[in-house]
Amino acid sequence: MKIVAAFDSFKGSAGADEVGEAVACAFRAVLPGCEVVNVPVADGGEGTVEAVARMARGGVRRVECATFDPLMRPIKAGYVILDDGNTAAIELAAASGLPLVEPQLRNPLKTTTFGTGVLIKDAVDRGCRRFIIGLGGSATNDGGMGLLAALGYRFINCNGCELAPIGESLPQVAAIDAGEIDPCLAQCRFTAACDVDNPLTGAMGAARIFAPQKGADGQSVEYLDRGLATYADAIKRYCGKEITALQGAGAAGGVGGGVAALLDAELKPGSEIILDLAGFDDIITGADYVITGEGRIDAQSLMGKVVGAVSRRAARAGVPVIGIAGCVDCRGVDDSRFAALLSIQQSPVSLEYAMKKDVTLRNVRFTVEQVAKLIKSRL
Repeated sequence: MKIVAAFDSFKGSAGADEVGEAVACAFRAVLPGCEVVNVPVADGGEGTVEAVARMARGGVRRVECATFDPLMRPIKAGYVILDDGNTAAIELAAASGLPLVEPQLRNPLKTTTFGTGVLIKDAVDRGCRRFIIGLGGSATNDGGMGLLAALGYRFINCNGCELAPIGESLPQVAAIDAGEIDPCLAQCRFTAACDVDNPLTGAMGAARIFAPQKGADGQSVEYLDRGLATYADAIKRYCGKEITALQGAGAAGGVGGGVAALLDAELKPGSEIILDLAGFDDIITGADYVITGEGRIDAQSLMGKVVGAVSRRAARAGVPVIGIAGCVDCRGVDDSRFAALLSIQQSPVSLEYAMKKDVTLRNVRFTVEQVAKLIKSRL
């Protein structure tokens, strides 16, 4: 029997590789001799760079440089350069991630992606011309203004004054100036690894769906949504590109839209990029089951996340899929894609306790052992 384990991390608890190994141990304990292939996956958020690094056949060079967090406080953050010396993999979460901002200071009106732009500029200066940028896990809703400002773009209000590249400035963007961009950017190709496929604005846009998770209240959400629309209008006047309804434009608080327009970035689901690098379609050839999951499976899991990408590919190959997660909310989830959807929780406990790494991995092993026993009973 061949089983493929393809997990995202259980964020804040256990890494994708650790969950996959727990799954493998559980299957081997019940079905000795079975083949379990562990393919840790990421969706563009935290863990994307490590996933790319694992797939790099010739290894990677790790780089750390001085940059800024979402509140423009000095920090150090890292990225990797692949063995070709030309390709850099960078996560927005490394310099612009939500965990970098204390809960009481989280406010997408004030945060910026400038620090991520500093990382990109550093890689450009080191000779990189191809970029994989993971867009998940941001603390921001600035439309990518900060990232782009670090690369030389300037955002101007109706009085001709330069704006701070933060969410609060979005409704004031009247013009865009590229007079200070690095000429080397013209030689660069960008692939943005999106963890969601949301549009820029509207009911399913960046502000309405994700800004509350980053500290925005109801009034701020509406302000940011209107601001992103104004920003999109300024971009259209500048370069003729319409990004409002672009799939993935809402990723990372609108960074997807900003880089698609001003860096000519290709927006792709991060999970699809990692699965392609891993050769996933070949790996699942001949598999009896694919088992996948993340910390929470809900309607968003099928919108650019790992679980959605894995289940689609497995369905195309005719391989049954089992999904497990810390929490399963089936509202809005097409469960016809799955042979089973299971929560790993064994009893009512606090969220803090449930998210302890050892508890998560123990619960994963127990749940998968039950699945394996059911499979064994049918052999």
